[in-house]
Amino acid sequence: MTFRKWRDRILLQEDLNFLLTNRLPRVAVTRWMGRFSKIRNPLVRSLSIAVWRWFSDLDLSEARKQGFDSLHDCFVRELKDGARPFDPSPDAVCSPCDGIVGACGPIESDELLQIKGMPYRLSELLGSAALAERHRGGSYVTIRLTSSMYHRFHAPDDCTVQRVTHIQGDTWNVNPIALKRVQRLFCRNERAVIESRLETSGLPLTLVPVGAILVASVRLHFAQLQLHHDYAGPQVIECQARLRRGQEMGWFEHGSTIIVLAPPGLSLQAGIDTGTRLKAGQALLTT
Repeated sequence: MTFRKWRDRILLQEDLNFLLTNRLPRVAVTRWMGRFSKIRNPLVRSLSIAVWRWFSDLDLSEARKQGFDSLHDCFVRELKDGARPFDPSPDAVCSPCDGIVGACGPIESDELLQIKGMPYRLSELLGSAALAERHRGGSYVTIRLTSSMYHRFHAPDDCTVQRVTHIQGDTWNVNPIALKRVQRLFCRNERAVIESRLETSGLPLTLVPVGAILVASVRLHFAQLQLHHDYAGPQVIECQARLRRGQEMGWFEHGSTIIVLAPPGLSLQAGIDTGTRLKAGQALLTT
């Protein structure tokens, strides 16, 4: 058995994986990881990235730079120019990030799926029945970012971000093993509800970055916000931030999930389904 197969066999043991990533003091571990990842020591940095490579398929070949000041610096790395071209079609709304589609489909009522057989309520996720109703009859896509992926996310189209609502919560892992076991997981975790309006069509589009263990920190450049478990600022931030398609919106500090919520008038691009691997800039929705 090769080293990689041996490693994967261990990591895919569901009981062990769930125990290691969810039965820890999640918030405390996440706070500690946030501090540890910013240590600017060459030995700590090199050993940390080596361990990260052992547990994942980390590929830094697209990174703009190959030398990093810290583990955090590697987490939030920028890519080389042109590495993520955004679909130029005026009918397309693009994926805001790299990731794997965990669930997707029409929004027929107030119920979405975090994974097959595990529903949750959209109004609970958003903290607003009125905002949930705005997307009824539309579509949703859940995009999971693994720890080794590019962690920055971008504007799916030309838009104006009108409001950000920060909802404090837990830091459950968001991998499929946890999603099969923890009911309403996305509604329990730390998250931000980003309400925007598309410039061309005038349609609303909502993005919900969801934190997770070792993450629970989201940087939003357009609002100059760093949202995390100990954030003590206003929970509802009004703004009128105009963004161009592909403009960087912010980053996660590890890996996590973004839920994209589209209204009637936008439908899923052909070929988008559970398990589809996406790149930032790839057409996700179409008018």
